[in-house]
Amino acid sequence: MAWHKAYDDPSSALSARLQMVQAQLAGAIDRAPPGRVRLVSLCAGQGHDVLGVLRDHPRRKDVSAVLVEANPDIAAAARERAAGAGLAQVEVRHADAGRVASFADALPAGVLMLCGIFGNVSDPDIERTIAAAAAFCAPGGTVIWTRHRRPPDLTPQVRAWFTAAGFEEIMFGSPETSPQIGVGAGQFRGTPAATGPAATWPDAPLFTFGPQS
Repeated sequence: MAWHKAYDDPSSALSARLQMVQAQLAGAIDRAPPGRVRLVSLCAGQGHDVLGVLRDHPRRKDVSAVLVEANPDIAAAARERAAGAGLAQVEVRHADAGRVASFADALPAGVLMLCGIFGNVSDPDIERTIAAAAAFCAPGGTVIWTRHRRPPDLTPQVRAWFTAAGFEEIMFGSPETSPQIGVGAGQFRGTPAATGPAATWPDAPLFTFGPQS
């Protein structure tokens, strides 16, 4: 978990990304219709993105969140942080976020977090995950994503894939201090797709982490 220590350094690129992601998440919860808000965060890590917002958000009690993390130690740390913040409605699952069965019962999501994924998987995996996101989101739901902008910068193509999947871009940008980082958010305006039970989804993973760019 050494890389997570960068969150403790306010001058780090990871901290700069965190601030942008949290701002988008707070806005997504603000925009959500009255009542319950379902939030799903894939490859959630220690939950910094979500827990830092829910702790103080006026609608914290409206949000039921499922955080999926494959590393058991990191998942345990997220679970401990959620409990410490009094967020009983946050469930942390030690599971493979690339498998839809790990979170299908939490869909459709009013907010879908895809942060820290696209820089660690192949381009076809990214395209496949974005196409699937249209079936994961409720009408008007928000997706929040990140991807580095190092050459060759794939973020223009990522944005185009989200548009093709039915998402209207809300924002895309980089922290002033970390222009190599891209943060995007979009609202689902496409035709809702039936998610169905977990058993109806293909067993093949959406993405597999590996030595990518």
